[in-house]
Amino acid sequence: MKLSEHKDLKVEILALPPKEKDKLLLRLVAKDKVLTEHLHFLLLEDESNLRDRVINIKELISQNLQNFKSAKSVNPKDVLANLRKLAKAVNHNFRVTKAGFEDVELRLFLYNNTITEFKSGLFSSYKNYEELFAKFFIKSTLITLRKFGKLHEDLQFDLKNEMDNLLKKIYTGNMARIAKELGLPQEL
Repeated sequence: MKLSEHKDLKVEILALPPKEKDKLLLRLVAKDKVLTEHLHFLLLEDESNLRDRVINIKELISQNLQNFKSAKSVNPKDVLANLRKLAKAVNHNFRVTKAGFEDVELRLFLYNNTITEFKSGLFSSYKNYEELFAKFFIKSTLITLRKFGKLHEDLQFDLKNEMDNLLKKIYTGNMARIAKELGLPQEL
């Protein structure tokens, strides 16, 4: 049931005594972890806390991706699973902070530091995973590009080099064919 469909209910909720409204609000907020985190961020945190969140997520990304860079053989299945987990952390941060610039910054950091080239043998069973990885990576890049386009031009300027690096990484690697198929531009 949507509140917008029941105008009478909305009027009655607004007519409730403040003490009862507060009690209901606290009960509703307690049921939604992301909303609770979002309210905590809005009411109790400031710009420095946002920078700390970004730094912590960048450290998480660096630590996770460093494990793959030091491994002898890296397969696309494991990198894809890790990339999805890290993308989930970036998405969660955006849902909590609603900070558009930092969201694009973190996405660019994640995708620019992700391994995209895999050594595959003649009879590799990883071929399907390489294609799955490439499609996920490029679709994620398209989403990042759309979010980048919504930023103010001054903020775009700050991230332009990172965006160009990501596009170059895709088109100079083995994902160029899939990038063209999915309509990813080669440059900004």
